[in-house]
Amino acid sequence: MQEPSKLDPSQIALLVDRFYEKVRADPLLGPVFNAAVHDWDEHKRTLTSFWSSVALRANSYRGNPMAVHRMQPSIRTEHFERWLSLWKTTTREVLDEDDARLMLEHADRIGRSLRLGMGLPEHLGKNPFAIPVIGRS
Repeated sequence: MQEPSKLDPSQIALLVDRFYEKVRADPLLGPVFNAAVHDWDEHKRTLTSFWSSVALRANSYRGNPMAVHRMQPSIRTEHFERWLSLWKTTTREVLDEDDARLMLEHADRIGRSLRLGMGLPEHLGKNPFAIPVIGRS
């Protein structure tokens, strides 16, 4: 029998905190996030609320992730790929194996949805629907 998940809001807050410290320092992601986020403490609270709503069904997040990402014209597929790579590493550092896998599954699904909504290919060099991406070269 599988043990029940130990995932709780404090673990999610720790995950978000450690993850975004890495993002801020990352050579690819840092410039995008540091230009867009003006209050990191508030951003981390918002993202903790978001991930708690996703993973714990806390229903605490009020926002529109698609609209927020669409307002950032510099976001490209490689940013999503790097974000997911850092997320994968950080979830494995902070959470047990099952909870890390759960959070990675959520992140992968959400990332695919955001990329599709932004007209970005799922992976670098691929645009299977040949959707023109307006404002991107």
